[in-house]
Amino acid sequence: MSAAEAEADLSDDERAGLELVRETGGVHQSDFWKELDVSSRKGSRIAEKLADLELINREDAVYNGHNTYYLEPTAADLDFSLLMAGDLLSPFIGEEEIDPNSDAFTQWLMNLAYEEY
Repeated sequence: MSAAEAEADLSDDERAGLELVRETGGVHQSDFWKELDVSSRKGSRIAEKLADLELINREDAVYNGHNTYYLEPTAADLDFSLLMAGDLLSPFIGEEEIDPNSDAFTQWLMNLAYEEY
């Protein structure tokens, strides 16, 4: 089953949970169910289903001194195109010191400016 097919079969609460994870970029499960205004049991079931469908990643975590899970979007949900200008990756990725006057940044900006959408 594709991700699109899996998403089409989600309940309203599951869809809201998926959107919450995507919008926040990641949330602890102990906050997830509170944000959705559902019980912790229902929140756990929603998170498990989304993880089983590979729509989110669910990793063990400790938060505020309690064991929980950290829920984050799968890599397929992330939009890396914003880092690209043509075939050039932003020169600031992985750099510790940013130099906005560098030739690499200038070239990246020029590619971005002339890119056709």
